Amino acid sequence: MLAIAKTATLAGIDAIPVAVEVDSTASGFPYYIVVGLPDATVRESRERIVSAIKNSGLKLPSSRITVNLAPADLRKEGGAFDLPIAMGILRATGVADLPLLGDYLLLGELALDGALRQVRGALAATVLARNSGFHGIVLPQINASEASLVRDFPILSAACLSDVISLLTHGNTESRPMAPPPIDDSTPSQDFQEVKGQETAKRALEIAAAGGHNVLMVGPPGSGKTMLARCLPSIMPDMCLEEIIECTKIYSAAGLMDGRGAVRIRPFRAPHHSVSEAGLIGGGSHPKPGEISLAHNGVLFMDEFTEFPRTVLESLRQPIEDGVVTISRATQAVTFPCRFMLVAALNPCPCGFFGDSNRQCVCTPLQRQKYFNRISGPILDRIDIQLEVPAVHIQELRSDRMGEPSSRMAERIRQARDREAARLPKVRINARMDGRMIKKHCPLDEKMTALLDTASRQMGISARAYHRILRVARTIADLEGQERVDQNHLAEAIQLRSIDRYL
Repeated sequence: MLAIAKTATLAGIDAIPVAVEVDSTASGFPYYIVVGLPDATVRESRERIVSAIKNSGLKLPSSRITVNLAPADLRKEGGAFDLPIAMGILRATGVADLPLLGDYLLLGELALDGALRQVRGALAATVLARNSGFHGIVLPQINASEASLVRDFPILSAACLSDVISLLTHGNTESRPMAPPPIDDSTPSQDFQEVKGQETAKRALEIAAAGGHNVLMVGPPGSGKTMLARCLPSIMPDMCLEEIIECTKIYSAAGLMDGRGAVRIRPFRAPHHSVSEAGLIGGGSHPKPGEISLAHNGVLFMDEFTEFPRTVLESLRQPIEDGVVTISRATQAVTFPCRFMLVAALNPCPCGFFGDSNRQCVCTPLQRQKYFNRISGPILDRIDIQLEVPAVHIQELRSDRMGEPSSRMAERIRQARDREAARLPKVRINARMDGRMIKKHCPLDEKMTALLDTASRQMGISARAYHRILRVARTIADLEGQERVDQNHLAEAIQLRSIDRYL
């Protein structure tokens, strides 16, 4: 007898439909085989499925069972195929009738006692099930909250194999459709009011957060670069539903959900400088998201920027520009989204104290030059804001005066982003403006043109840097509620892009 169950597999962060075809024949020598390009995890499903069925109080007849995972030329990996294969075997062998087998998309890994365990990619599979016209999706209880981000679609969770059999036989189960997960109202732990001094750096980070601009901070050890970066999530605007779904799909594909309903706080990723290129960009024999994709819609903080391998830094060029990264392998190519705000921090020299009024630098000019040469011109070109973060005086640290709270900065940023979204409905933030948009929304008068020409000659800026200065100037105008960019906005944008004394 032939039975067909429907499931899905991941390709990047999106789900692709897979038909699980099970054929059972009573004649001949009993055996079990899975075909259709399964990986080792799928091939090992036989032991899990047989034990789960037996421990659920059912008995399989002795028969020849062939399982085909179609399409046959697509690599299948992971334990999520356990449940649809088990349902197909029960139907094909006549152990259970399962008249509703074709109505639902099935997803779940089986424990030996028949319990259902968490799987990757539940949200992507739910989106596929809704778009494909299924009556609903059946998955483990721990994945149900994540999947319920897909509104107005039946999400049916099950605790064990017996629950799924009841659902596919009678159309009911003790499990109920899940309500959307509650809003996570937790707040980031660090607030800008805890940062002593560094008013220029706070202003620069406010501008960066308002327009989604990349930032490079240069300063001696202990000047507060890391703390400033870790305060950034506290002023970032809330994500919309579309952004929440995008981030949740990425974390689900990477297996990092850990039972939480959704990724609602903008991601903040801080990889160590020993990270590999595959760890940062994404990769593996079966490509998975890297740190830049896990930072999608959030912040990628790279401390000790010059300590990262040169090849790792250079691999950031295309993702920063395009907002996506494509990982190509012999059998497939997958694309991951990666629109992140890069925040990099480094010391001004190898010893760390060049320009520090409290400590004397022991580095030679050649050593400083070689240190900064680890960052290529193309990478610096892609960083909109480059600022110096000087050491904080002891008197400021002892002061009881609190700085401006993040909540007040966040409100200004929210208003600025609302202006940007109204003006740029397709890209939504100033950092993503193309040349045509810049020309339209950042017109220059004679004085501004002369100022930019002078800065261009003195700083030797490229065409890319020229456009990035104008984007920052547009963001400064939005923070001040101005319709047009004026000379003061442009001057501040130019000032925020100068680390010439280190180069």
